[in-house]
Amino acid sequence: MSTSRIALVTGANQGLGRALAEGLAARLEPGDLVLLTGRDRTRVGTAAAEVGALPGSRARVEGRVLDVSDAEAIARLAEELRAAHGGVDIVISNAVTRMLPEDSQAERADEVIDVSNTATHAVLRSFGAVLRPGGRLLVVASSLGTLGHLEPRLHHLFDGATLEQVEYAVESWRTAIHDGTAREAGWPVWLNVPSKVAQVAAVRAVAAERRERDLAAGTLIASVCPGMVDTATSRPWFSDYSHAQTPAAAAEAVLALVLAEGADPELYGELVRFGKPLDWHAGTPLVEQDAMVRP
Repeated sequence: MSTSRIALVTGANQGLGRALAEGLAARLEPGDLVLLTGRDRTRVGTAAAEVGALPGSRARVEGRVLDVSDAEAIARLAEELRAAHGGVDIVISNAVTRMLPEDSQAERADEVIDVSNTATHAVLRSFGAVLRPGGRLLVVASSLGTLGHLEPRLHHLFDGATLEQVEYAVESWRTAIHDGTAREAGWPVWLNVPSKVAQVAAVRAVAAERRERDLAAGTLIASVCPGMVDTATSRPWFSDYSHAQTPAAAAEAVLALVLAEGADPELYGELVRFGKPLDWHAGTPLVEQDAMVRP
């Protein structure tokens, strides 16, 4: 088994995910391994070769095909890394579904939920089980993941929930979308809000169970908000990009969290933005976003 550090980034063909893979390749040691993952074999192979060939790259970079909507594929890769290396040290769950404002939210719901939520649950379970002491397991979410962005009648579904309860809430939301009862139940039309809240709630649930032993070992589990990033995925949603970061700039705060010594108890299990925890109960429902998207 290897004692080198093993890092994995999902959704790493482009944008923030690729910037994170590049940053890890430059900051880890020779002999360490960065796994750059995505769904398309050609794009994964090309991206991995390009990142590995950058002048600043030190660690080895390998491409792996991984469809994060396939929980069994996630479990297989986690077991492979456990068998080959004794586990994994850094996992950044970053995969996201690209949507346009004119897309039907209901028609794209399964894809969004599978890639953002079902995948998050699988990553937390499978890679949480093989995360080595002192490791990092981070889920890229957003500031929309605070509970206050949902209507108050939905808060009980996620506040203090276990991972199983979060999963149940997500599947109830999915069913309500298909049944046409989601708005009546209080769910916003814009999928991004419940999806992000559920991601953060899932991280909080797992962290609550592991907190004591993880902190003793210097292990950190958290969700992260990279701030506004200028990517092909986010650009259609905003008219003012004057404060947007490049993917490389946005990756810096996330990488600082990955590479920090030990685990800060104030950040453990929280939604972290630029090194600071966000208030889980903050936020207000975003009515104007519902008005700009197709139901």
